[in-house]
Amino acid sequence: MAIALKSAREIKLMRAAGLVVAEVLDLMRERVAPGITTRELDRLAYELITARGGKPSFLGYQGYPASICASVNEEIVHGIPSDRVLVEGDIISIDVGVIMEGYHGDAAITLPVGQVSDEALRLIAATEGAFHAGAAAAVAGKRLGDIGAAIESYAAEHGFEVVREYTGHGVGRAMHEEPTVFNYGRPGTGMRLRPGMTLAIEPMLTAGSARTRVLPDGWTVVTADGSLAAHYEHTVLVTEDEPVLLTAPAESVV
Repeated sequence: MAIALKSAREIKLMRAAGLVVAEVLDLMRERVAPGITTRELDRLAYELITARGGKPSFLGYQGYPASICASVNEEIVHGIPSDRVLVEGDIISIDVGVIMEGYHGDAAITLPVGQVSDEALRLIAATEGAFHAGAAAAVAGKRLGDIGAAIESYAAEHGFEVVREYTGHGVGRAMHEEPTVFNYGRPGTGMRLRPGMTLAIEPMLTAGSARTRVLPDGWTVVTADGSLAAHYEHTVLVTEDEPVLLTAPAESVV
């Protein structure tokens, strides 16, 4: 398995892409509200990405027709923006990828639409928490299984299931690189992590069964039982010290 360790120059380019991703997600936080369509969110994302000199990673990828993935309620990932109007009580997972000078940044958040249920709020918070638990294990010398085990353990402690069919991945010059980053696993197993690895760590949690199915559009993945799902992701740089979030906002400590 060939792993692309990134140079200082490559990390700088990925950080530039990551800053645009962060800006788009901040815009999504501002604009997600009852009454907006997912197609309008996609338009706003495309305009901001291109205004910053970037390209959407997803647009045209294996035929995908949009700049963001917009997955609502029981939709886990790869939801296609449409004329669907968001309503009070929905939750929406928005996944954004940006290419700057040939390098990708990739991140996702799940947002409430107006007032949502306590269960939805707990799911959103647990998914973000599971990401941070996994990212904390992304340190040189640890192993891939440590990341997955931390995510799975955190989810279970908070009463949620981890989706197993869809995973994180390496990211850099290509949107999907080696290795596969599972959201479950056993501590001390798998590939040893090395400085310069860049990983898209992205737990997907459900409030019910973790079983999934794909809708007839060929893209949208939903929970098989119709339960709520949430998604949270950052592009993470492995170092000898603390992991660095390359898709964090500019004002964040990274």
